[in-house]
Amino acid sequence: MKRVTFKVSFFVKRTRIAKNGEVPVKLKVTVNKEKIEVSINQKINPDLWSSVTEKSTDKDRKSLEINSRLDSIRFRLMEIYREMEINGEEIKVDKIVNKYKGIETEPRITLLSIFQEHNERCHKLEGKDMSRSTIMRYETAYRHTQEFIQFQYKKEDVDIEEINYQFVKDYEFFLKTERDCNHNSTMKYLKNFKKIIRIALANEWLKKDPFMNFKMTYEEVEREFLEYHELEKIMQKEFEIERLANVRDILVFCCFTGLAFSDVKTLSKEHLVTDNEDALWIRKQRIKTNNMCNIPLLDIPQKILEKYRTHPVCQKKGVLLPVLSNQKMNTYLREIADVCGIKKTITTH
Repeated sequence: MKRVTFKVSFFVKRTRIAKNGEVPVKLKVTVNKEKIEVSINQKINPDLWSSVTEKSTDKDRKSLEINSRLDSIRFRLMEIYREMEINGEEIKVDKIVNKYKGIETEPRITLLSIFQEHNERCHKLEGKDMSRSTIMRYETAYRHTQEFIQFQYKKEDVDIEEINYQFVKDYEFFLKTERDCNHNSTMKYLKNFKKIIRIALANEWLKKDPFMNFKMTYEEVEREFLEYHELEKIMQKEFEIERLANVRDILVFCCFTGLAFSDVKTLSKEHLVTDNEDALWIRKQRIKTNNMCNIPLLDIPQKILEKYRTHPVCQKKGVLLPVLSNQKMNTYLREIADVCGIKKTITTH
């Protein structure tokens, strides 16, 4: 967390001498070497001013009143500084001076408030311009960002103006170490975070792009695939546990249709069409690409659809297959691979 240096000091403007020989006492507020001078409507005989104590050296009534006023100003500024520190506000010299003067400043625009508003808009676009899986990834990215701020800065939120290159680098390190994300997963979460930064830049809440010198790179992953004899072994295996049998059938259906997990999960009767020769086809817009696909329904996937035609989950949700969450599917597929003696990582992908 960036260390803040804060100082309140008083001095006299010896070049501005009034007719009675007095000079104005000025206030100087300093935050991280940024300074602002403020008039406090106090004047004093320059011979009575001590630059060491920053007060009048005399004991007459006027001097005592001036010293009391200076103490009061110093105390109020320290109070403002502590309040801003406790509230997690960005401490800048102009903000402190404005609070002291009672000038209304613009409301704080924070990172998580922008992120939250973005996610709320995403939820309203579900099923229109955005898929459920994409929305949930943004929700996860929000939680990761929230945890990072609490971990790194020990506060609930940060002003959007505080986001810089170092913030991005620290966030990347947090995802890889504290959240134990691999490199590609880290890049995906940073990509979600970068969209929030683009919103801030477009609205001019942020002046400089913190991703300007940050390279988004992905490591090439060699995915294992099933050979036909391995698929046959899975197809022929008798499972006594119903959930494993269901997941196996859905995997086989994906293999024979080429449909992705999200497309199979949303597959319904309206996606089945018959051609001029009475052959069944799947006609469906792919969720990820929005491309329309036409897939001939072969015997094996047809039999799988028939098997689940009266399944209670399918009837309740109006879908053709009782597809679980992606996480559960992948967990059960690993179990299926172990039972079938297949030494490969099988996923819905």
